[in-house]
Formats: sequence, C-alpha cells, structure tokens
Amino acid sequence: MPIKYKIDVLAALKDAGYSTYRIRREKIFGESHVQQFRQNEVTNSMDVLAKLCELLHCQPADLIEYVADDAAESADTL
Repeated sequence: MPIKYKIDVLAALKDAGYSTYRIRREKIFGESHVQQFRQNEVTNSMDVLAKLCELLHCQPADLIEYVADDAAESADTL
C-alpha cells in the first residue's frame, strides 16, 4: 500500500501516556488495530485515524504519507 505511517504509532502513543496496556484496558483501540500499529500497517478506518489525531494532538498529515510504489512508477515510464 502506498500510504505509510511517518512515525512509530505505538511509541508516540506511549510518549503521550497511552501504553498498550492502557489502550486495551480502556478499549481505546481493539487488539487488531494495536497489531496493525506494531506491524506499521496503516489502518483503512478513518475513525482510527481520527482517534490517533485526537490522542496525539496532531493532523493526519503528521501521521501518514504517500510513498509511490516502485512498480507503479516503472510502469508509468514505459
């Protein structure tokens, strides 16, 4: 997927006071989303992205970026 996180989401959440224990206990994010953060997989849920922005006091552009696929770039140049 050409959309990537710019930051380590779990580290940023921890710095903001949200450990994975607290995230689970308070049901801020489900286990599947925590696993996606661990694997640096961007969620396809706008609700999760909005919640991240709320907790980290940032904008979506501070969290994610578009990185072109090398295969797509090569096909465009042919």
